[in-house]
Amino acid sequence: MDITLKLYATLSHCLPETAKKNEIHLKVAEGTSVMDILNQYQVPKENCHLILINGNYTPLLAAEAKILNDGDTLAIWPPVAGG
Repeated sequence: MDITLKLYATLSHCLPETAKKNEIHLKVAEGTSVMDILNQYQVPKENCHLILINGNYTPLLAAEAKILNDGDTLAIWPPVAGG
């Protein structure tokens, strides 16, 4: 199945060099979870502040077990500061 992974700000370094800007399209096996993706791309969980699946917020604890579906977009932001 196909998904899109988008990593923002300081997390974008976890994507391979072949990624376009901050996103990559992936072919993954049925039953792949958000945690599988985080582990595969070595995204530190403690830096996953905002997780969206198809634009819908998912808390980290729920996202860990969330199974992705064909066509899903997984977007993750680290904590940010600003004014």
